[in-house]
Amino acid sequence: GTQNHLLLMYLSALKDATVKHITGLEAETVLGQAGITVNKNTIPSEKLSPFVTSGLRIGTPAVTSRGMKEDDMEKIALWISRVLKDVAKDRSSKTEINAVKKEVTEFAAKFPLYPEVN
Repeated sequence: GTQNHLLLMYLSALKDATVKHITGLEAETVLGQAGITVNKNTIPSEKLSPFVTSGLRIGTPAVTSRGMKEDDMEKIALWISRVLKDVAKDRSSKTEINAVKKEVTEFAAKFPLYPEVN
C-alpha cells in the first residue's frame, strides 16, 4: 500500500540537456489531451504564478475506485513520463499524446466507472 493518496511532482526535475522546462499548466493540458487527468499545483518555494505552477498533483482515488492496482499505477506513470518528455522536447509534438490517448482509452475500458450499469 501507499502512505498517501496523492503525489506532488516537481516538474523542473525533468529538465536536462535534451528537455526544456514544462510548467504545471502545460503538463495539465497535454496530459488531459492524452486522457490522463491531473492538476497543476504550486510547490514549496514556488517561483511561478499559481495559474502556471512548477508542480503537478497526481491523485490515486479515481483510479483505485475503478479497481486499478499498483502495476496499473506503473503503467500510468510511464504514460505520464512519455507525454511530458515528448512535449518538453518539442512543444508542437502530438506523437506521444495521440499514442498514449489510444492506450489509455483501451486500458480504461477494462475498468468501467459503473460496472453494474451496461
